[in-house]
Parts: sequence; C-alpha cells; structure tokens
Amino acid sequence: MAAAAVALTMLGAPSARAEGRGDIRIIKTVVDGGTNVIVGVSKPVTFPIRMTVKDNSGVKGVDRVSTFSTHNRGGPVEWIDTSCVKKSKTTSDCTATMYVDPKAMPYVSDRDPDGIAGQWQVKATVNANDKDYWVSDRIALYQFERAATLTTDAAPEPVSKGKKLTVKGKLSRASWKDLKYHGFGGQKVTLQFRKAGATSYKNVATVKSSASGNISTTVTASAAGTWRWCFAGTGTTMKVISAGDSVKLG
Repeated sequence: MAAAAVALTMLGAPSARAEGRGDIRIIKTVVDGGTNVIVGVSKPVTFPIRMTVKDNSGVKGVDRVSTFSTHNRGGPVEWIDTSCVKKSKTTSDCTATMYVDPKAMPYVSDRDPDGIAGQWQVKATVNANDKDYWVSDRIALYQFERAATLTTDAAPEPVSKGKKLTVKGKLSRASWKDLKYHGFGGQKVTLQFRKAGATSYKNVATVKSSASGNISTTVTASAAGTWRWCFAGTGTTMKVISAGDSVKLG
C-alpha cells in the first residue's frame, strides 16, 4: 500500500479530479438504477446512488456523498445516509440515499434555477480498514431533469369512418422558478395510434408545439382505436407519453 497521498486527473472526464492514499477505489457507480432523476414542482424525490468499493484490506465505509450540476456546480440535493453490504474480503456495495425537495429549488440560483437541469455529477469520499482513502468529484454522470406533462384530446367522438378527426394536446414542463407548469414550445411531439384490438402504437404524425405548448393535427379516421401524444424529451426535460384517448367509429 502506498503511504503517501496521490493526486490524479481522471481520464476521459474533463475537470474531474480525484486524490487519495493507497489502493481503495470506487469501481462502479449507478445512480437511481440507471434512470434519469426527475423533479417536479411539489413532490420530494428520494433516489439511491449505489457504489461498488474495493480495497485489499476491506472497505470501512463512505465518508461523504454529494451531487451537483456539472456545468455550474449548483444543486439542492441532500445526502441522507449510506449503508454498506460486504460482498467479499475486499469489496462492498454501498448505497447512498439522496433527497431533494422542489420547494428548495427557487433558492438554488439567483439567476435561473431551471439552469441547473441537465448533466449532473457525483462526488464521494471512501475509506478502507487500513486507513487508505479516496476522494473523487466525478464517480458518475447522469441526467437531472425537469418533469413534464402531456395531454391528448381527440374530437369529434364518435367519428364517422373516412371523416376528419382533430387531435389536440398540450406539452408543459416544470419551472423551478415559481414551482408551476408552463407550456413548452418549439418541441417535436409525435402522434401515435393503436387500432382497437392491437397491442402496440404506430407513429402517425409529428408536429411542433406552439409557444404556449399547444399541439394539434387533423387526421382521417379509418378505424376505432386510441390516440396519444409522445414527447421524446431533451437533455433537461423528461420524456413523457400522454394518456390515450379512445375514439369509436359512429
């Protein structure tokens, strides 16, 4: 084991830094089961950060975990606690529980709380039984995104076969400035249709949302079935699929 502290820059991760003593390392990190972390306007969110830690003397524990925006290092996420399970003489699986309350979001930035949405990083400090330690400010990257909502309304209902059917909806996303949902304009949203008795949806058309988030298109009704809108998401806003609106032929 090395007695002296060492410092290094992690390859492939600009601005990521790590330092420590000895051979202890976090060899794998998974945030929220590998999904994006989604935060809305009212409901607190709790999510896990699972770390696989290894040292030849065994793992003593995790000393600190934090997470924040990669581009401005801001964020209101709190570290609640950490539990570790020994998997072998050298390796432990440690899970940090993180917590964020949307009510804290408006106070994150004096300029624009919504600006912290996007890519985030995880920083952690781990300790070994032989007093080795390791600190890294980027053991993982993940997406921290604004929640979104999407609606669908098809009319008329019922509709005669071969007649026009107008399918409307609205795409909105959470604002962390005022903790309300606002229309999300200029986004491509795809209309999908599932014929009655079918098991899957098919894409029908793609339109852009208006400045207020409204979407609308007109199609020819050829069969009874269910219509819905689908938004693929962005780097700062979650993917969302609306509830379906079933339309019968009259």
